[in-house]
Amino acid sequence: MVRGDACPVGTFTLDLGGGQVETIQPVSGLQLQQAVVEIRPVSARTGEPLVQEQPGPARPGEITVTRGVDLSRAVTDWINASVADHDIDGARRNVTVVQYDVDENPVRRYRLSNARATGLELAMDATGIPTNTEQVTIAYEELTIETC
Repeated sequence: MVRGDACPVGTFTLDLGGGQVETIQPVSGLQLQQAVVEIRPVSARTGEPLVQEQPGPARPGEITVTRGVDLSRAVTDWINASVADHDIDGARRNVTVVQYDVDENPVRRYRLSNARATGLELAMDATGIPTNTEQVTIAYEELTIETC
C-alpha cells in the first residue's frame, strides 16, 4: 500500500485500560474538535478594537460502537456502572479504540480520556427484529489519535 492510500479496515477492539477487552464492530462519531476563542485586543497603533481567533480547548465528544451482547463481562459491567447505576465518577476510564487492517495489524489508536458509557440500545435488523448486537454510546472529554 502506498503511503496516503485509504486503509481497508478489518476490525476494531476496545480496551478499558487493562488490555484488549473485546472486538467491536463499526465505530461511528469519532471526531477531533477544538473550540475557537475570540479575543478583542485594542490596536496599540490606532486604538481600534481588533477581532482575533485563537485555538481554545479540545471539545468533548461522543462515539457509538456496536458489540455482541454475549461478549466481555468487563464491558457489560462498565456500561452498567455508568448507565444503570449512575456511578459517573467510578465509571470514567481512559478507553482506547484500536483500528486494525485486514491483516490484523494495528493501524491507529484512538485514546478517549475520561470516557464513560452514556447510552445502550439493542440493535434491530431491517425488519425490526432484535439482532445479537447492541449499540453503546461513549462520551469522552478528549480524543488523542496515534498512528501505529
